[in-house]
Amino acid sequence: MESGCKSNRAQLRRGLCFSDADRSEASSRTVIVIGGGMAGIAAARTLHDASFQVVLLESRDRLGGRVHTNYSFGFPIDLGASWLHGVCQENPLAPLIGRLGLPLYRTSGDNSVLYDHDLESYALFDMDGNQVPQELVTKIGVTFETILKETEKVREENAEDMSIFRALTIVFERRPELRLEGLSHKVLQWYLCRMEGWFAADADTISLKSWDQEELLPGGHGLMVRGYLPVINTLAKGLDIRLSHRVTNIVRRNNGVKVTTENGRTFVADAAVVAVPLGVLKARTINFEPRLPDWKEEAIKDLGVGIENKIVLHFEEVFWPNVEFLGVVAETSYSCSYFLNLHKATGHSVLVYMPAGQLAKDIEKMSDEAAANFAFMQLKKILPEASDPIQYLVSRWGSDINSLGSYSYDTVGKSHDLYERLRIPVDNLFFAGEATSTSYPGSVHGAFSTGLMAAEDCRMRVLERYGELDLFQPVMGEDALVSVPLLISRM
Repeated sequence: MESGCKSNRAQLRRGLCFSDADRSEASSRTVIVIGGGMAGIAAARTLHDASFQVVLLESRDRLGGRVHTNYSFGFPIDLGASWLHGVCQENPLAPLIGRLGLPLYRTSGDNSVLYDHDLESYALFDMDGNQVPQELVTKIGVTFETILKETEKVREENAEDMSIFRALTIVFERRPELRLEGLSHKVLQWYLCRMEGWFAADADTISLKSWDQEELLPGGHGLMVRGYLPVINTLAKGLDIRLSHRVTNIVRRNNGVKVTTENGRTFVADAAVVAVPLGVLKARTINFEPRLPDWKEEAIKDLGVGIENKIVLHFEEVFWPNVEFLGVVAETSYSCSYFLNLHKATGHSVLVYMPAGQLAKDIEKMSDEAAANFAFMQLKKILPEASDPIQYLVSRWGSDINSLGSYSYDTVGKSHDLYERLRIPVDNLFFAGEATSTSYPGSVHGAFSTGLMAAEDCRMRVLERYGELDLFQPVMGEDALVSVPLLISRM
């Protein structure tokens, strides 16, 4: 054992050793980042650029986490995050995306809050394949906004929280004229379906008091035409990254942290940034010694994590309308569906079916082939002459042990402050990820910004320990502050 540690003396001086060696032998500033998604890579990049010795441990055999750009079709397809929500220079990711020259296809303007599309570029159909008149879609959209305003009154009148679904029921009881019938009812259910898709959860689980607490940046929503992977790869360049290193145990001590992985390797450092998905924290697949404080464990337990998947269908040629989204209206939000038309944004003959909430959970019980066939059958309902897909891809964020969910949301009866509680450090453990963002939960830029915050908190804590704290030292270089205009198309 002693000789093994001597052979790793160079690593030990950097604060990283595959042994139980005492951390006091190391003298440099060292951090372990756990999780190679956007938050973890942002934290590792920032600390590396601040002259820290950093190792990033990622359980998957790839980087990106819930950012996953797939190239099996011969062109990029994002199976996870694919939008920049808030196409504006105020977005924390905008400077980086602008400098990389990555194009965005804007799928909505500033007036889009609950659904990432423009209604004028949307085609809705009923189950018989009849297209819903655009005038009716627009009219029901106004009605839906009225209903949501009525739910605000319900919220103000009730001290106790309730679900969005319960609030809608109360609104319909008070104003029966808003309870629509026939085709109008089906279109209204489709709007509710899109709202559920925004949170990746069903309306009967979403908090009335907190559902609209996130900060919505201006500029609408922009689809990453070339995928998010170039952003991940740029941030990861030059970092010490260990793939297929699933963390199972984190021990925090007065003089540092010790992290053990599933393959038996041990890493020690001054501090650690925990940037794993909320679903993984909920599953307790990582053991903390000593255990996390009660307030931290309660935040992990009480925050919701939803599921939204993608079933990508690649066709030989385009046979659908030249709109950004295709939708199917139905009697219930569960039976409604929608497809993203990637051809309009990228030129590739691809439709992406996007089930969320309980529907996504149910589809995850199917094989990939059955799931793809289910999505195709939804398409055949509105386009009976649709040709068979030549390829397909299916995401499974809910059952993937590396994610166990898509992104966080506010559950009934729980405070929006839980996001902040999840972010607050515990000794020399710092937390990052979309579920730690009070302002931008569930978003890539939210994950990115929390990675920067965790890195700064970690930097200051470690430097303070070494007596080297300089409050005027920037974390990131001046280049990071240079803004380059975003490349946005609407054609």
